Amino acid sequence: MRAMKMPTAIDNFPDALTLSLFASRVDAICDDMGVVLRNTAFSPNIRDRLDYSCAIFDAHGELCAQAAHIPVHLGSMAFAMGDIVSRLEWREHDQVILNDPFLGGTHLPDVTLIAPVFVAGDLEGFVVNRAHHADIGADTPGSMPVSSRLDEEGLVIEPVHLVRQGQRVEDVWERILDATRNPRTAEGDISAQLSANRTGIARLQAFIAEQGREGYRQGVRALNDYGQRMARSALEKIPQGEYYFEDFLDDDGQGQADLLLKVCIRVDRQGVHVDFTGTAEQVKGNVNCPLSVAAAGVYYVFRCIMPPQTPACAGVFRDISLHAPEGCLLNACYPSAVAAGNVETSTRVVDLVMGALAQALPEEIPAASHGSMNNLAMGSARAGETWDYYETMGGGMGAGPRGGGLSAVQTHMTNTLNTPVEVLEQQYPLRLRQYAIRRGSGGPGRRRGGDGLIREFEFLGDAEISLLTERRHHRPWGLAGGKSGAPGINRLNNAILPAKCHRHVRAGDVLCIETPGGGGWGETEEMVTPLNDGSTG
Repeated sequence: MRAMKMPTAIDNFPDALTLSLFASRVDAICDDMGVVLRNTAFSPNIRDRLDYSCAIFDAHGELCAQAAHIPVHLGSMAFAMGDIVSRLEWREHDQVILNDPFLGGTHLPDVTLIAPVFVAGDLEGFVVNRAHHADIGADTPGSMPVSSRLDEEGLVIEPVHLVRQGQRVEDVWERILDATRNPRTAEGDISAQLSANRTGIARLQAFIAEQGREGYRQGVRALNDYGQRMARSALEKIPQGEYYFEDFLDDDGQGQADLLLKVCIRVDRQGVHVDFTGTAEQVKGNVNCPLSVAAAGVYYVFRCIMPPQTPACAGVFRDISLHAPEGCLLNACYPSAVAAGNVETSTRVVDLVMGALAQALPEEIPAASHGSMNNLAMGSARAGETWDYYETMGGGMGAGPRGGGLSAVQTHMTNTLNTPVEVLEQQYPLRLRQYAIRRGSGGPGRRRGGDGLIREFEFLGDAEISLLTERRHHRPWGLAGGKSGAPGINRLNNAILPAKCHRHVRAGDVLCIETPGGGGWGETEEMVTPLNDGSTG
């Protein structure tokens, strides 16, 4: 990383202020796309929880800009887009749709729309958005099943044109809508995604016209060079050497437990290499993930230690490489089940990389946060009572050298909102009986870990539920002498449920989710044990 400086595009760019304005302008286009998507979507999952992301890529599929949306969406897109755009023929007014995890997606509910941006007949880049659909055709409502094969998780959409030169490709539309239980909602949400991309195209074309085509291209090159310099300034602060860590997933929902994840981070003059050799092989359950999802976790952690003004572009990741053996949990092969890999395993990748970096940067890295998106999918497939709903729940943030962890928040790979109680009860046959902080669940320490939350649902009609949760057995770990946070607990009518399960419920049944607390940081004279149900940590 300390090689002799070579001239780059940034050296020829007019000045730092102009580059800063350039970066802000392309970021603003992504924000505009997000506003359109949110305001025109039909489902609460997109409109209220904000489970979507928007980004801009160059003509080769390299990341130029992204809004501050969902890290697991954006990191995986940044890793996979180059391969996607090279595989297809692009024409003006096209839009391509996909969700195949092994061809650029993450898991099936995350549906991606890609649109090329042409100026005077030349391809200048792409605008992209990805949004989570609560119904993508799985047999169980919410499309987050406790699955063992990819085809059990819903409709698999390979990269295919949904719109070709401005015209809808009707057979593709029909195939997607026919797979859902509520085609009107699905059509509304996909139409919102198309509209978001059209907004991005118009804004980017106007910006390129203002900058001039060569000026825009030079700006993108300069932005990437600047991003690389900012990244290097942070990476060079990591002492050279090798750093190891291991952590576990609780189980795969299909009988395999205590799944080992291992990492070795090697830091040298060439950059940072992250190697997951030794990680457990892919499993029958759906905690597997494609390499792009593992990459998203890696990119996120290193982005966190970079200066806040570091632009979100491909140059930031030039000096970071990664390897995971083919066929392991973090580089699973088709047709492995992956529904929980995107949400739960990606979160554990963050814990894994942070645990290794804590050895190199003990005053920078916090303890483990709650470590689960605490996924709940539910609904009914009964005729006349069809509904699908999905949400993730926050927990305790890990404490760090500078302060205690926040309570009842989303952390790391997702930053979605909760669905407001009023929306939940208005749209679904549910009553929220309790929504509270889970006091005492944060890990003790000089800096205490944040507390988890309690969310309790009463069902007003018969339904099905699917839970995909983690940190019910292996606790979120503390650092520097701090103690682990409390594990999470799932209960149905006061009976404890497995971390991953599917159940039929009846009117009057009560589901209670208690999410994990964050790990504590630092020793203190009076260490109080957090809530305990006999789980290990």
